[in-house]
Amino acid sequence: MNPHLDLSRFSNPLLIGHRGYPARFPENTLASFRGAIEAGCDMIELDVTITKDRRIVVIHDDTLDRTTAGKGPVRDRSFEEIRRLDAGGWFDPRFSAERVPELSEVLDLTAGRCLLNIEIKASAFEAGYPADAIEHQVVALVTTTGAEDRVIISSFDWRILQRIAAMDSPPALALISDHGADRSVIERLLAMKAFSWHPRFKVLTREQVDRMHAAGLKVFPWTINTREEAQRILALGVDGLICNELQVMRAV
Repeated sequence: MNPHLDLSRFSNPLLIGHRGYPARFPENTLASFRGAIEAGCDMIELDVTITKDRRIVVIHDDTLDRTTAGKGPVRDRSFEEIRRLDAGGWFDPRFSAERVPELSEVLDLTAGRCLLNIEIKASAFEAGYPADAIEHQVVALVTTTGAEDRVIISSFDWRILQRIAAMDSPPALALISDHGADRSVIERLLAMKAFSWHPRFKVLTREQVDRMHAAGLKVFPWTINTREEAQRILALGVDGLICNELQVMRAV
């Protein structure tokens, strides 16, 4: 288990806001993160990628089209170009002043208030592994802000996680998965001293949860949207729920 991460101040199971509070705010914006905190979440899940000028921004898609007023790949635009874009008006005109945040802003906003699950997008992987690769930048931000005790870094991409695991005193790590986990997945997670496994909730079984727990790994499934889904998944013994509608999940 990662020596840094401290869950003792938070509820069990954890209530985890998927991209903030996207049922009521534009996802992956500061408004969404504030809304998640105010709704009583224990952890916020967010997505990061890298811009043309090597800045780490919080956005889910590889392109700007769906959640901003811009178009085209994020990696083809500078941070200043992206920063000028409306990142909330697509959700509701009253959020038109929202902008794509930098990861550093979210670390500042959430300090002392909640845990963070930072997903590094698989598309941000660079085979050449430059000195300012996203893995180095994210870990440096977490370390310099003293956030090691409240951050999990997750990814679908094993290569990203293994690079971070090889660093000195890395933050807690988690694999995100579309599929169930067999013994080989657990062995790979243990080899890199991972903290948790984040599966799509529809593939999850009680046997998998029990196996993960026996190996000392936490299980945080995604993305639970209804009361019925939450009740079924909680009955499997998971350690938290990654969800869109926080107030409904809090009631469950």
